[in-house]
Amino acid sequence: MQTIETVDEVLGRLRAIDASLPPDDGVAVFNRMYLTVTERIGDLVGAGTRRTPFRDAAAMAELDVRFARLWLDAHDADAAGSRPASAWRPLFEERAAGRLPVQYAIAGMNSHIEHDLPLAVTETCTARGCEPDDLHADYEAVNVVLASVESEVRRSFLSDVGRAVDDRIGPVVHVLSAWNIDKARDLSWVTTQTLWALRGTRILRGRFADALAHTVGMTTRVLLAPGIEDGRRREPS
Repeated sequence: MQTIETVDEVLGRLRAIDASLPPDDGVAVFNRMYLTVTERIGDLVGAGTRRTPFRDAAAMAELDVRFARLWLDAHDADAAGSRPASAWRPLFEERAAGRLPVQYAIAGMNSHIEHDLPLAVTETCTARGCEPDDLHADYEAVNVVLASVESEVRRSFLSDVGRAVDDRIGPVVHVLSAWNIDKARDLSWVTTQTLWALRGTRILRGRFADALAHTVGMTTRVLLAPGIEDGRRREPS
């Protein structure tokens, strides 16, 4: 498949994936949310003479593309019958399990932010000959966009299940409420700094990256735990 080079090409692929999947597919749920985020980021990095929150919009556009490629690689691996990176496997394995949309959205964000984002930042810095600290202010500027989208997802969730939390849905609601996008991105930045510091030690960096993928995958699997949908399907005794 042709290498994605621009934000517009990323948007084209995300829209194609969205059109190819049923709306309730867990992969489609995350992809649709990610499409919304990318559209908003694309408006900012392509602002031209308009005001943009980024100091280096070109670097952020490159980061956006490299970041998206990791999601597209995971999607394409699964579509080809191969195993995606372990950080992404729970989402693909549970895509038809009937979880609530917010579970798929947040689980996907967890994999993409805590695993893919540090890799994308370090790749971008290597390609551009800069340091992660050179991108940190723009990295923080993205948080406003992401927080807005996450808030929309959570509001949608509340409208789906109402505000009543009983013994059947309480545990999963608690887990989802504990996940915070700002904290995830803070952790991702520490991971970025660690990967950058390890860039000269190939073996140790590889082992760290492997451990990262597995650890993030475990958290993603917890976020996709059953409970809400089972409780909703049971008839009262």
